[in-house]
Amino acid sequence: MNKQIQFIFNPSELGAGTRGASLGPDAILTAARNKHSKLFHNRNISYVKDLNNLLDQPIKSSFAKNISGVIEVFDNISKEVQLSLSKNEFPLIVAGDHGSAGGTIQGITKCFPNKKLGVLWIDAHADLHTPYTTPSGNIHGMPLATALGIDNLECKKNDLDSETKNHWDKLKSGAVNPENLVFIAVRDTEEQEDYLLKNKEIKNYTVNEVREIGIENLLNKLHDKFSQVDLLYVSFDVDSMDPKLTSHGTGTPVPNGLSPVEAKQILTGVCKFKNLIALELVEVNPCLDEHKNKMAETALELLEAITETLEK
Repeated sequence: MNKQIQFIFNPSELGAGTRGASLGPDAILTAARNKHSKLFHNRNISYVKDLNNLLDQPIKSSFAKNISGVIEVFDNISKEVQLSLSKNEFPLIVAGDHGSAGGTIQGITKCFPNKKLGVLWIDAHADLHTPYTTPSGNIHGMPLATALGIDNLECKKNDLDSETKNHWDKLKSGAVNPENLVFIAVRDTEEQEDYLLKNKEIKNYTVNEVREIGIENLLNKLHDKFSQVDLLYVSFDVDSMDPKLTSHGTGTPVPNGLSPVEAKQILTGVCKFKNLIALELVEVNPCLDEHKNKMAETALELLEAITETLEK
């Protein structure tokens, strides 16, 4: 694609339920140094200002933890993405928790307000909860709901105070149409998310389905699907991979995921799509890694392959 890549490191972990995802981007950088990888040689890395200090404060909203700070994180990453795109660069974002991906999407749509955006979400989780449905209050389970601009009141279980409601309304962009969203490897959902998957007719290619049809056929199906949109954003959570084949160095690992080889084949395949506008990798947590820094090392290999494909 011959893209000029701009690495954006976003160490926010305000949306996570466990601590340590903020260390993920630098854990990948450490893995590169240990390997003597040239991935970050002579590259400028833009760091997004985080508000992780708010994690030291009492939680005000149990159904949307740290939401006031997340609003600012959304704004910060959105501006970085807009700046990169305005310079005709390719934003390659390495983030802490997945919650801020809603801000990445906002940045893309603010830069291209009249373009139709497609989203490929590769993850063990659907991330379709809202403060009205969440069982945990962790916003890293809500970024796609912000992008779709939904509340899912049909499945409401929580009553929000006015301040939380106002904050949540600020996060919702409605930038993505459900028909332009595709999942891969989602396998750990709650009934409220299952309702949306069915009701909105959102396609999820399960791990078994990926293996049944093969990577090549999967990429052909994705190409056909996303040829109907102007721009494509890919969001990759490392928990989409099987922890037995990587490590448990991520906040919410789930068994029976993709292999690192399958993940690499999918990511490098979609990197050849001409309308790909940005890609994000999230949720490496070295504090939870039982194999030293293996998840970061695996993520590094994926980023090396992604970068090589984009720069061809």
